Amino acid sequence: MTLAAATELATATNEHLANMSNTLIYSAMTVYTLAFLAYIAEWIFGSRSKVARTANALTDGGKQQAGPAVTVKKAGGTAVLERPKVVVRAAAGARDVPDGPGAHGGDVQGDMYGRIAVSLTVLAFVVQLAGVIARAASVGRAPWGNMYEFSITFTTVAVGLYLALLALKKNVRWLGLFLTTTVLLLLGLAVTVLYTASDQLVPALHSYWLYIHVSTAIFCGAVFYVGAVATILYLFKDSYETKLEAGIKPGSFATSVLERLPASASLDKFAYRVNAAVFPLWTFTIIAGAIWAGDAWGRYWNWDPKETWSFITWVAYACYLHARATAGWKGRKAAYLAMIAFACWLFNFYGVNVFVTGKHSYAGV
Repeated sequence: MTLAAATELATATNEHLANMSNTLIYSAMTVYTLAFLAYIAEWIFGSRSKVARTANALTDGGKQQAGPAVTVKKAGGTAVLERPKVVVRAAAGARDVPDGPGAHGGDVQGDMYGRIAVSLTVLAFVVQLAGVIARAASVGRAPWGNMYEFSITFTTVAVGLYLALLALKKNVRWLGLFLTTTVLLLLGLAVTVLYTASDQLVPALHSYWLYIHVSTAIFCGAVFYVGAVATILYLFKDSYETKLEAGIKPGSFATSVLERLPASASLDKFAYRVNAAVFPLWTFTIIAGAIWAGDAWGRYWNWDPKETWSFITWVAYACYLHARATAGWKGRKAAYLAMIAFACWLFNFYGVNVFVTGKHSYAGV
C-alpha cells in the first residue's frame, strides 16, 4: 500500500469513527430523554402518596420508631420500603427533622418508575461513554481539545459520579431528574453551538500533562456540579422547613416536592462533604496547570484569563470551606458562598472560553 493510500484509509477511518461518535452521542441523548420522562413519572406518582405527607409521624422525638419500614398497599399484597432516616443538622440548636421518603414518596408505582429511570440512565451512560471513546479514537488523543469534547466528557463523568454514588448505596436518587435535565441541556448546547469537527491539537497541548490536568479539571467540575445541585435544593428545603417551624403553610406544589427530599441538614452535609472532598484535587489541578504552562510557554503563571478564573474559583471555594468552619457562617450564608463559587467555575468554563481570548483559546471554542 502506498503512503497516499494509507493516508486516505486513515482519514476515512477517522471520519467513520467521528460519525460513529456523533451517532452515539445523539443516541445517548435519546435515552437520557426517556430517563428524564421516567424520573418525571416517579415524581408524579410519588405526589399521590400519603407516605411523604406523614413522614414526620414516623419519628418520635427525632428518633426512628422501632419496626421495619413503611408498609405500602400494593395490588395483590404489600410492599416494604425503607423508613426515612432521621438526620440531625450540624448547627447547634437547630431543628431535627427526618429525611423525606424520596421522589417516589412511598408509592410503589413511583418507585418502579424511579428504578426504570436509573436503568435508562445506566444505558445512556454506557452509550455516551462509547461515543466519547469513539471521538478519542477518531483523533488519536484524549477527547479534551475543545469545548465540545470537554462538554461530552464532563457530562459523562457527572452521570458516572451519580451512578457510582447509587452503587455505593447513597441516598441520591433525588438527583436523577436534575442531572438528566442538565445533561440534556449541555449535550444539546454541545452538538449545536459548541460542535467542532475532529482535529489535531496545537503543539502546546501535546503533553502528558493534558491527561493529568484536564482529566482532574473535568472530574472536579462534575463533583462541584453535584455539590451545587445539593446546595440549591438545601436552600429551598431550609426555607420550607423554616416556614413549617413558624406555622406558615407552604403551597401545595412546594409541599409535594420538598417534603420528599432529604432534610435540609442532609442536603447541607452532603454538599459540604463533596465540595470539601474535591477541593484538594482542584488545588492539584491548578498546580498541574502551572507546571504544564511552564513546560509549554516557559512561565508557570501568566495571569491568563483561564488561570485567573481558576484561581478565583479556588479562592471562592476556600472561602466557603472556611465559612463552614466558622459558627456564624454555617447554613444559608455558607450555601450562598458555595453558589458564588460554582458560578465562578461555570464562568471559567463557558464565559472565558466563549467571550475572552487567551492562551487557553484553541480550536475556536
